[in-house]
Amino acid sequence: MGVTGNLHRRLSEHRSGSGQGFTSRYRLTRLVWFVEGASIAEAITVEKKLKNRGRQWKIDLIEKRNPEWRDLSEQWE
Repeated sequence: MGVTGNLHRRLSEHRSGSGQGFTSRYRLTRLVWFVEGASIAEAITVEKKLKNRGRQWKIDLIEKRNPEWRDLSEQWE
């Protein structure tokens, strides 16, 4: 999870492994769920709510919109 003003740049960072932390440690490179917000403040509020949820709730959220866990960024390349 994270908040960014430039999703394409963030994906590039994840794929190159240049970031630090969870994504880098576990080599996560697929975008399976995202939501756009009107402002950074709104995005941070949504992120905090999601982080307080359990793993299964997050899995259900992804599978509701993306049951095959497709990389949603593939359509951009």
